[in-house]
Amino acid sequence: MSEAPKPNVLPLIEERAELTKEPRLTGRVRVSTETKTVEEFVPVELGTAQVDVVRVPVGRTIDAAPEVRIEGDLTIIPVVEERVVVTRELYLLEEIHVRRVYRTETENIPVTLRRQTVRIERSSPEKGDDTGSTKYKDDQNEL
Repeated sequence: MSEAPKPNVLPLIEERAELTKEPRLTGRVRVSTETKTVEEFVPVELGTAQVDVVRVPVGRTIDAAPEVRIEGDLTIIPVVEERVVVTRELYLLEEIHVRRVYRTETENIPVTLRRQTVRIERSSPEKGDDTGSTKYKDDQNEL
């Protein structure tokens, strides 16, 4: 028996590249903060209330002691006395009028504030004692 002729076969050859990655230290970053205190003046509105006291003579006879009364920003406090006459009667001597006067003024009050500043320092691996073999948290792209 004779063998069947084999067709001409040309083998194909293919190259493939395989790549690997290794982390490499290319530099360092140092971030530091500093807190400073600063004296500043802050405008604050301060309110005060003053009273003006005025004695108002009334001089009349009354049947009962009047109550303290308030009319707007005016407080009226009656002052009475008993006088002995053939009969006893209440006599309104005077009223004391107390008026509230409101004033507002702005003053600068010193306060202490704190501020932080940030300093960022970059260095290359050649500047330090590190040969690049030590791993740091910054080396894993955390910054």
